[in-house]
Amino acid sequence: MADQNISEAKKYLVFRLEDDEFGIEISKISTIIEKDMDITRVPKQPVFLKGVINLRGEIIPVLSLRLKFGLADNVYDEETRIIIVKLDDLSIGLIVDSVAEVVELDDETTESVSNIAGEQALDYLKGVGKLNGRIITLLDLEKIVILEEDAS
Repeated sequence: MADQNISEAKKYLVFRLEDDEFGIEISKISTIIEKDMDITRVPKQPVFLKGVINLRGEIIPVLSLRLKFGLADNVYDEETRIIIVKLDDLSIGLIVDSVAEVVELDDETTESVSNIAGEQALDYLKGVGKLNGRIITLLDLEKIVILEEDAS
């Protein structure tokens, strides 16, 4: 009989914004593309909504996580990527500085964000992962999308 207390590890894609590392569940990711696609601006949208792209016939809104998190605007280079995530029937592109790796984290290596962050950060943070001395901030994509819909 299996021990009921053993937590199941989840896989996260780790990406960078400036010097910070963030993670999103790999199960939410559709694809990762280089930032060489033209982004078509959409008028009267929040500043962090960079516009839309046409990816294989699908129109996908693209967000700058740098701007969403209050950082300076993106400086695009050969490391810049757009992570396409799928939430229910909605696809969204997230512009990030670079994609690092896929890691496995479980309950032993993650901590609730409520223990370390202010209430505003709780809006879209799921927790913090600890791996080999590194801190990986885990994002709650559903809450980011809900906040985007509320902002429009």
